[in-house]
Amino acid sequence: MARVAFYAPMKSPDSPVPSGDREMARNLMTAIAAQGDTVELASSLRLYDKTGDTRVQTQLHEAAEREAERLVTELPTNTALWVTYHNYYKAPDLLGPRVSSARGIPYVQLESTRATSRLTGPWAGFAKAAHNACDAADVIFYHTANDLITLERERFGSQKLIELPPFLPAEDLPEASSCDGPMLTVAMMRHGDKLASYDILAQTLAHLKGQWALNIVGDGPARPEVEAMMARFGSKVRFLGQLDRAAVQMCYDTASVLLWPGVNEAYGMIYLEAQASGIPVVAQDRPGVRDVLLPSTYPTTETGPAGLAAHLQSLLRDHTQRLKTGTEARAYVAARHLLPNATETFWKAVRPLIEGRG
Repeated sequence: MARVAFYAPMKSPDSPVPSGDREMARNLMTAIAAQGDTVELASSLRLYDKTGDTRVQTQLHEAAEREAERLVTELPTNTALWVTYHNYYKAPDLLGPRVSSARGIPYVQLESTRATSRLTGPWAGFAKAAHNACDAADVIFYHTANDLITLERERFGSQKLIELPPFLPAEDLPEASSCDGPMLTVAMMRHGDKLASYDILAQTLAHLKGQWALNIVGDGPARPEVEAMMARFGSKVRFLGQLDRAAVQMCYDTASVLLWPGVNEAYGMIYLEAQASGIPVVAQDRPGVRDVLLPSTYPTTETGPAGLAAHLQSLLRDHTQRLKTGTEARAYVAARHLLPNATETFWKAVRPLIEGRG
């Protein structure tokens, strides 16, 4: 069994602030440890520059230099592997390449992206550092077909690029939904892409005919705007606020459809959660999103809210079709998007690297 150093430069898995990044980092640590290997957080240093401020980047480089020096000395002597999650131009891995090289251990990345367009401009230094970190990796695991495009184009030497589909941190599926309750949306209420999805969602609801109801799980700084968007629908839309995992699962247990357009979602864990519970998903056909959806025909962005509504209306009318689609979605998630598949995929590629250095 191996001892693994894990690092996430954008947001540490021990951050108190919930997010998809934090959740995926935790899930990856669980998956890597599932065969009995030891996975330890190497550092909680956040190397994230949101706005493209060269002064911030300089300060973070200096902090990373000090942290790397510490880790080269203090990392346990039997550490056999360094794994970095989500290296990209706003949050480059300034630790992993240096520490793994100094300690003579393999260096692996998960969900990294290359952005040559950012090699000029306010993030140029960070983008170059992220690019160099990608070059240093023995293996890069990618989650979506969209990420593979630039990783393949700029692959360094004999570096391996391996698909590791997004996954739920579970070995089995939950009980199947009855698909006879309200529609469901599960999403944080933030300005930007999330609010853009809520806007499309509200426009979609305006096209629906007949009786319908929607439960919205989530909260955040943009909640007043979301509530204003939904005000015209009155009691048809219920705001449930932020719920814990068990309460969200109770919503999945009866939901008829998961409705979420998916504007600029990297992939969206809620799609996997809903499908695992046998709930059909109504989303737009977008990069990333399509990587986690049951292969089918989804409304294109060009058809807008009207296209989403037409697809949604057909499912709302037909309970039998909802159950059939949900059953197919469960089988798809079971075969591709659960923890055992992620663990097997990771170690099949990485175990030989460790043994080769032994």
